[in-house]
Amino acid sequence: MKNKIKITKPSTASDSRRLNALKKPSNIVGIGASAGGLEALEDFFTQVQTPSDMAFVVIQHLDPSRTGIMAELLQRTTQMIVKEARNHMKVQGNCVYVIPPNKDLSILHGSLFLFEPVLSCGLRLPIDFFFRSLASDQREHAVAVILSGMGSDGTLGLHAIKQNAGLSLAQSPEFAKFASMPQSAINAELIDIVAPAKELPEHILSGLKHGPRIAPKDIEPRLEIKSKSTLEQIVIILRERTGNDFSLYKKNTIYRRIERRMDLHQLENIALYARYLRENPQEQDLLFKELLIGVTHFFRDKDVWAQLKSSSLPALLENYPEGKELRAWVTACSTGEEAYSLAMTMMDVLDELRPKARFKLQIFATDLDEDAINIARQGFYPASIEADITPTQLARYFIKDDRGYRINKKIRDMIIFAPQNIIMDPPFTKLDIVTCRNLLIYLGPELQKKLIPLFHYALNSHGILMLGNAETIGNFTHLFLALNDSARIFTRIDISKKRMDVDFPSRIFPVISLIHNEPKRTRDMSKDIINLQTQADQILLQNYSPAAVLVNAAGDIMYINGRTGKYLEASAGKANWNIHVMAHEELLMHLNLAMKKAQTQEAPVIIENLMVGKETINLTVQAIAKPKALMGLLMVVFTKVLTPTAQLGKKRGKAAENNQLELQHARDEIEATREQMQAAQEELRSTNEELQSTNEELQSTNEELTTSKEEMQSMNEELQTVNTELQSKVDDLSWVNNDMKNLLNSTEIATIFLDNGLRVRRFTNYATHLFKLIPSDVGRPLSDIVTELDYTSLQKDAREVLDTLVFIEKEITASNNRWFRVRIMPYATQENVIDGVVITFTDISEAKLLESQLRKIKPTI
Repeated sequence: MKNKIKITKPSTASDSRRLNALKKPSNIVGIGASAGGLEALEDFFTQVQTPSDMAFVVIQHLDPSRTGIMAELLQRTTQMIVKEARNHMKVQGNCVYVIPPNKDLSILHGSLFLFEPVLSCGLRLPIDFFFRSLASDQREHAVAVILSGMGSDGTLGLHAIKQNAGLSLAQSPEFAKFASMPQSAINAELIDIVAPAKELPEHILSGLKHGPRIAPKDIEPRLEIKSKSTLEQIVIILRERTGNDFSLYKKNTIYRRIERRMDLHQLENIALYARYLRENPQEQDLLFKELLIGVTHFFRDKDVWAQLKSSSLPALLENYPEGKELRAWVTACSTGEEAYSLAMTMMDVLDELRPKARFKLQIFATDLDEDAINIARQGFYPASIEADITPTQLARYFIKDDRGYRINKKIRDMIIFAPQNIIMDPPFTKLDIVTCRNLLIYLGPELQKKLIPLFHYALNSHGILMLGNAETIGNFTHLFLALNDSARIFTRIDISKKRMDVDFPSRIFPVISLIHNEPKRTRDMSKDIINLQTQADQILLQNYSPAAVLVNAAGDIMYINGRTGKYLEASAGKANWNIHVMAHEELLMHLNLAMKKAQTQEAPVIIENLMVGKETINLTVQAIAKPKALMGLLMVVFTKVLTPTAQLGKKRGKAAENNQLELQHARDEIEATREQMQAAQEELRSTNEELQSTNEELQSTNEELTTSKEEMQSMNEELQTVNTELQSKVDDLSWVNNDMKNLLNSTEIATIFLDNGLRVRRFTNYATHLFKLIPSDVGRPLSDIVTELDYTSLQKDAREVLDTLVFIEKEITASNNRWFRVRIMPYATQENVIDGVVITFTDISEAKLLESQLRKIKPTI
């Protein structure tokens, strides 16, 4: 890299730096460091080109009891101005700002603000604190860097950086003195670039060299005409690769993520990126991950959880049936923090209310990201969660170890985690709580309108729905009632099933329509309301202009055009909009025949010169094949025939002269036929009414079967979820057993595990040299096993350890003059419950032999 500045400090440099620092920075870079961070910071700043358009804020873990000298140390490595941050200090370009000791630092509108530490003692997380405020203030202009350090400070803050499309970098763990901090961020998959500290400045410039091309959140990106189809191609590539469809997500959300990937690969336009994406499956996975980035932490928006705990949940539990299972569904659960937050809140409420009825709690937590689900299943989180969880909850619901906190077994067993696409997979049902927080904001209006009724269907009566702070139920105020508008907590309103219009998830992909201002295309009939009037008018204008009706195969009238009163008439009694019931008697037989014939052929069926009253008409019936929205319907058209009066009179006169008698005879036959037809029509009308009643019953039965099928699909989804969860646990247990077996067998220490009844639970291969043990001895009392040890009090000592929980260590002999050191210790489970003892036998024969020889030669010295 050119123009790198080494440590120089001429007398005129200070004035030059101050002039360069007066301008507003192009980007603000937050740098988090801890143990070993000074060396990494020096490597970083020696490679920053000066003067720089950027500003740098260093958040270092400093000793709170000493005066900070970090600013003076860093000033020796750079020609930028380095100063200790002060309250209300305006951030300027070409400057480095260092956090003072024992303070938390944030940024608002480009100014720095100091706060007393959130935690006065114990673990502090100043890097997380600053990164969150940096992401909120600078959005896509934010840059975050993680350098050497112990712990995981900065990882939670990087979630906010990624959510706002900022750039994140980390020092390569192999080049860091202490790799914990950068490794934690990398493991969380929140880092865009990993490199040695001295190379990071160049990567920052490379990532930002095109400048922020991302539009503000409230403005849709204005794509070039050529880019519109390219964006659709990218969505199709992702669909083929992952099976997930993003076509109905907000265009702005998708384009922001694509632009980030374009910047990282230094691609100038979206067409080049689409080609790169098509040729690189790994990039397809990375873009998919980019679109799934979820910002979450324990008890996010604490006011919401406080409202749920103090009011909403107690009201739900007040009259809850005894012995019933309280069920909840956490959608888009990411790495599990929100699901565990809900479980802890429910447990807290039950402890406070102490209801007489006992409840079983069951939470289903789902997400599209299988990697995030796997993290959630483990239930292990870094120590930095102390900033979000009270000490009481940490002590009650977590088990602490050297690396962080693990959810205890009681809470973990309440939750079933599973991958699920909420848009395509069946929902869970019979739920009492559904949380869908901060998912709807990324979805287009069409998907939002689909999900709210779906949640209503999934919830029980008076169930609770929780949305994000920026989300609403829209026009579905007839489905949900707000319990607290600010907290976005709603309760289900019970309505008739007939009024419900639920669009159940389907794996059928909709037609892609991502183009800005493009006319909406007709999608699957089950997903759109068919505008019959518009499409029927279109056909009539192209082919006909008379009176006409649009009917289905059963004859039910869907749409009427023009004046049809001469041909169709509503009958007395209950309204029945069926053409077979409404048609005039003169038309009925011809109409029935024409409709049956039209359904078996493509060409229209035309019956000419029918007499209806005093008019002559042509009857046309045509089955509709296009558009798809009207496929299967029939168009019935009544065309009036205009006959010249003179010609008609002439024909009638001639017929009267030649065939008067025959005509009278024919009239008599016609009259008789009409009477017979009248009787037949009455029978047909009666039969049609019966068929109509039967059809209604069948439709009702079909609706019930459909509902049962949907419930079965949901139950199957739950069973698959439980099976996946169990399989995951079996796999984990298998790995643990394999590790345990190899570890024990690799040692030359005889080890025996006993349960509380002093029965053999497990033993190593080396233990068979001292005890006559075979695999079938597992479960037998140790007293039944023959041993070569001269240790008659073994049972007594083991029982004593179980009673006192104090380990015992002795030296004993065995056959062939061998000596062993015996150590008996309590066996503690992960929940710190004593469940037996562990006995180890270490061969010390050589040490005893040397000790004996030394004792013999000692008198001679």
